[in-house]
Amino acid sequence: MQANNLTGGQELLCINTEKVYDWVLNEATFDLSLTDLELPVNPVTGDQLECDDIDLNSVTCEVAPTDVDPIEILDREDQEFEIDGALVTLQLVNIRKNFEVTIFANLAADLGGANVEIGTVEFTRCEQVILCAPDGTDIDVTYTDLDCFVCTATCDVGTTTDIDELDVTVTVRLCQSIQSTFDVTLEIVADFCQPRDMLPIPPCPAPTIPPQCPVVFPVNGNDNGNNGGNGA
Repeated sequence: MQANNLTGGQELLCINTEKVYDWVLNEATFDLSLTDLELPVNPVTGDQLECDDIDLNSVTCEVAPTDVDPIEILDREDQEFEIDGALVTLQLVNIRKNFEVTIFANLAADLGGANVEIGTVEFTRCEQVILCAPDGTDIDVTYTDLDCFVCTATCDVGTTTDIDELDVTVTVRLCQSIQSTFDVTLEIVADFCQPRDMLPIPPCPAPTIPPQCPVVFPVNGNDNGNNGGNGA
């Protein structure tokens, strides 16, 4: 039977949502060694850049998850733990995370100092985490912070036939939220949501006129007696 009143008062509801089985926050820091990054061509002149053309003190990096398969759950294994005197079965979850880091550098001052992209390198990091994550649950990994900085940068001068190459060590820091979830259907007692009140439409503005210049116009008709008339 259809409810007569769906607004106001609490109703027994059946909703689809996600149950969070477990939730941890994890921080990790790791170093990368990026070698043999060939210098690009000058974006303005098209000439091949050399080591002397870039400012090594200006080398920076950007890190981001890959567009394809940024997070992969490899497997999960049951393990027993004793927590507060009780024996519980949790899961050892193996996670593979795929990133890409892009290196930038400024050109030398005599070349204009523009910032140029040196190259992008993909890398992978794996980790294990203990969760209540039985088979059937989803593992959701969300980065709350993902950043990097360049620790060292050196440039290798090539021969007459080789291109000069940049070697960079990068430190990556990430903060992540890891949850195990499962889609569930719940029966709850709750209020139905109500639409908000409409905001009133502002009235039409009153007509306005531009500011006037009474100092210069109009004249007040006082011409100091010089009205062109003849005296008596």
